[in-house]
Amino acid sequence: MTSHETNTDTQTRTAIVTGASKGIGAAIAQRLARDGIAVVVNYARGRAEAEALVQAIEAKGGKAIAVQADIADPAGMATLFNAGEKAFGGVDILVNNAGVMKLSPLAETDDAAFDNQVAINLGGVFRGMREAARRLREGGRIVNFSSSVVGLYQPGYGVYAATKAAVEAMTHILAKELGPRRVTVNAVAPGPIETALFTDGKSAAQIEAISRMIPLGRLGQPDDIAGVVSFLAGPDSFWVNGQIIRANGGVI
Repeated sequence: MTSHETNTDTQTRTAIVTGASKGIGAAIAQRLARDGIAVVVNYARGRAEAEALVQAIEAKGGKAIAVQADIADPAGMATLFNAGEKAFGGVDILVNNAGVMKLSPLAETDDAAFDNQVAINLGGVFRGMREAARRLREGGRIVNFSSSVVGLYQPGYGVYAATKAAVEAMTHILAKELGPRRVTVNAVAPGPIETALFTDGKSAAQIEAISRMIPLGRLGQPDDIAGVVSFLAGPDSFWVNGQIIRANGGVI
């Protein structure tokens, strides 16, 4: 890799991580901070958790700020970029982690559940990608989040899987559009990860049955995904572009 492919030699890199107050997002923020990256910890409602995470990062010598923004709001992503630029001088990495999942058969899905998932999982990611395309420094990284449910076509996942499939399509396209600026665009598609997003609404028997389906024999942990994001955000991944990495323990 040549030195101009990232700006790591000249300045501290900065990452925005959406939905970073808990779960996978918090693990990503902590991992990137350990990698020497300044982190904008985004939260929508979990202020106390986000501020505690910032304190934990700073206690270990890292740099971070907590910024409230609703990514379903058209102004949300601009707020995060403005904060990152003001605090750290610019933004190099966007991790579009925030998302919601509301499972139900299509015939039983009401408009509110549909609109909410589209607004956050698709609209928020779209606006994040658009803002990043305009404002990331050269050599930047965009890491989107899809899901390994894309391609499984399981009952109950219709709207959620549709939003993630759309994210994958935009990932492939934006990677081609931003290539000339040496900005890479990839997506991580986790399998079952032991967070509230996955476990809420499932019985212990359901969770155990899903665990047995995974060839590696356990549910994923947030740190499993944070390591993949660390790679995609780091200098060794420059030749990885427009890809969907299905980090799922081999379940599909």
